[in-house]
Amino acid sequence: MSINYSNLDNSKSFKGLVDAPVPSIKKELNPERIGKYSTPAGAGLTYNFAGKKVNSEILGLLQNLADEQQLTEKYTSLLNGDIVNTGEKRMVLHHHCRGMKINDLVVDGQDMTEFYNTEKKKIYDFASKVHGKEIVGSTGKPFNTVVQVGIGGSDLGPRAIYLALKNAVTPKMTAKFISNVDPDDANNTLADLDFETTLFVLVSKSGTTQETLTNQKFVLEKMAQSSIKGLNPLKHFVCVTSAQSPLAADTNYLASFFIDNNIGGRFSSTSAVGGCVLTLALGSDAFDRFLEGAKEADKQALNPNIYENAALLDALIGVYENNILGMKNTAVIPYSESMSRFPAHLQQLDMESNGKSVNRDGKAISYATGPSIFGEPGTNSQHSFFQFIHQATSIIPLQFIGFRKPQIDADIEFQGSTSGKKLNANLVAQMTAMGLGKDDDNKNKYFAGERPTSLLHADKLTPEIMGAILAHFENKVMFQGFTWNINSFDQEGVQLGKLLADKVLNNQMDDILKAYAGIMI
Repeated sequence: MSINYSNLDNSKSFKGLVDAPVPSIKKELNPERIGKYSTPAGAGLTYNFAGKKVNSEILGLLQNLADEQQLTEKYTSLLNGDIVNTGEKRMVLHHHCRGMKINDLVVDGQDMTEFYNTEKKKIYDFASKVHGKEIVGSTGKPFNTVVQVGIGGSDLGPRAIYLALKNAVTPKMTAKFISNVDPDDANNTLADLDFETTLFVLVSKSGTTQETLTNQKFVLEKMAQSSIKGLNPLKHFVCVTSAQSPLAADTNYLASFFIDNNIGGRFSSTSAVGGCVLTLALGSDAFDRFLEGAKEADKQALNPNIYENAALLDALIGVYENNILGMKNTAVIPYSESMSRFPAHLQQLDMESNGKSVNRDGKAISYATGPSIFGEPGTNSQHSFFQFIHQATSIIPLQFIGFRKPQIDADIEFQGSTSGKKLNANLVAQMTAMGLGKDDDNKNKYFAGERPTSLLHADKLTPEIMGAILAHFENKVMFQGFTWNINSFDQEGVQLGKLLADKVLNNQMDDILKAYAGIMI
């Protein structure tokens, strides 16, 4: 079958959605619907969309849109190694890192599955020797802490996943992260470290990332200033980079692990970018389980039936909310403190991917694309921005994430219920309140309701579930990009600021830059 890329507003199904009556959550929501409007999302994860402004008519039109825009066929094309990243003329291969493939894929004579598996095995072997104290620091002491030095996709995803899983398994090492070029970030992290027992992971695909190399130099200087006898700073570093980068040729590192240009930073958590630090911190078994959960969600994403493809359905409902209902923001609320940094990762994943105003052919488009994403854990967010979501004039859909059981089996009972039950009671209450609202003669206490909600839920946050959650959102972003006919896999918007920053640092400024620089530098 040939693949046809077409703008959203050219599709017949889109016109049908524009003309279709908008369902009312208040009228539609009932116990039967809550049980029916639910679909597995892989590895024990479930997606419930009963709180969305959809019914059988809207869902039928969304199925037609998925078929017309060939969304699962385009996913298959991506898996087969077609040039999906048209801006950079690259393939998109992050699914292959977790073993998701349809056929063998050979690039420049290299089987890509073999490449990713080889790098993973190198990481596992290295981590095993670190954990077994065969590889130790330059003064002879074993490593007990690992620090990732990277920014953007080299930080946000791996950091969020580590925090999500450090209570789900028995950690092998403590992990910390340095990302911001602000010296306060590095100083705060390094202040609590024993350099003799700390291993640093430097992550830069290009080997030239300004912030990351500056932070590496900062760390090396601090280690040198420590005057620890016998300390060799570079023998406390490994690097994750591309085989062609300047870092790859440096033999001073303890080890080097490779990634390739077909994996974007925000999609790199299942590659060596996440694999190195997560394996060192949590162990290879935990990382394998995480990859398996992602692979299960990836497999399900191939199903053309939207009722059996949670990522596709979530994506299409998001398009409906954005392009038909005019809802330009999405709040992601995990009712799990362990997932506190996951919304920050989703901000990059979604907004860097789908914050585009031209289509795949570089032509301007006239409809909305990616929403803005924000979020914090419940119940903290209830005491923060939920006032806006409940009663403001703008309507913001919410994606809740919840688990029936906490990761740590230690709780208390107070006022007739445990902390965990209170947490999930709040989740259930918020979903209901958002949809149904509350009548009151006092308009200050009136809640209109009709705020769309969905729920990703599982029994417990495990490595498999975390992998499925990550893949769910990665695939949702992919499907939405295909629907809008944009390239979700480049990030030109990141580059201009870097270019101008270099001009400031090299004193090649125009009048505007000089004026701002006069204030700040």
